[in-house]
Amino acid sequence: MVCGMTRQALDAFLISALQEDAPFGDRTTQSLGLEAEASGAFLAKEALVLCGLPAALRAFELAGPSCRCEVLVEEGRSVERGSHLARVAGPLPALLWAERPALNLLQHLSAIASLSKRACEAVAGTSAKILDTRKTLPGLRLLEKYAVRTGGAFNHRMGLSDGVLIKDNHIAAVGGVEEAVRRAKEACGPLWRVEVEVKDLSEFDRAVAAGAEVILLDNMSLDEMARAASRKPPGVLIEASGGMTLERLPAVARTGVDFISMGALTHSATAVDISFEIGE
Repeated sequence: MVCGMTRQALDAFLISALQEDAPFGDRTTQSLGLEAEASGAFLAKEALVLCGLPAALRAFELAGPSCRCEVLVEEGRSVERGSHLARVAGPLPALLWAERPALNLLQHLSAIASLSKRACEAVAGTSAKILDTRKTLPGLRLLEKYAVRTGGAFNHRMGLSDGVLIKDNHIAAVGGVEEAVRRAKEACGPLWRVEVEVKDLSEFDRAVAAGAEVILLDNMSLDEMARAASRKPPGVLIEASGGMTLERLPAVARTGVDFISMGALTHSATAVDISFEIGE
């Protein structure tokens, strides 16, 4: 596995990205007649958690089989501004072709890992764990969820096939929390946890009575979260979700919830500043 993907799947993804950027070749490089051997380095322009470097370097190897890569910083390490992350040497056309797809991936995944680490630091000293969500870009889920893990947070479901989470639309479709939980438990048997989303304490109590093993508190106040945590029975886990920010995390964690899920880890992580400099 490389960055959460099989090598075959990663290569297919990177080849598609390379072809997307230059379906008819790199006209600029071709027009300038650039053919010489060259080298370049990835440089961190801000403090960050490095994530996605193996995938980024693989892009160069696919663009030019003679490209040679040197890793300078281990994947998952926190680095300071000005750090050299890796060097690549090879034909200049291959370096210029792979540069942008590699940088885009490295900047995006490092941003997710960096934000995930900050979220974990915000709840340090409590028992709450930070989870991601399914709010990922199509085609990038495995990579983005890998980045979440690299930053120290945890994956929720990888997809709809990986767990039972009854949400508001499911509840509306079957007519109530109790009926939704009953149907799920009957269909799934004893080896699957059934999680259900609730919007208030009344639904929370009904979900507990129906036998839900995990209860997601959707957009509840801090007081409601604390009250739910104080009366949950043994064996029931509570997840808080909705509008989670770094600033809000410490207070939410102190309510006693077991998990805090943050869609922002993947859908709102701002690309970190990394450059690729020829001649470095």
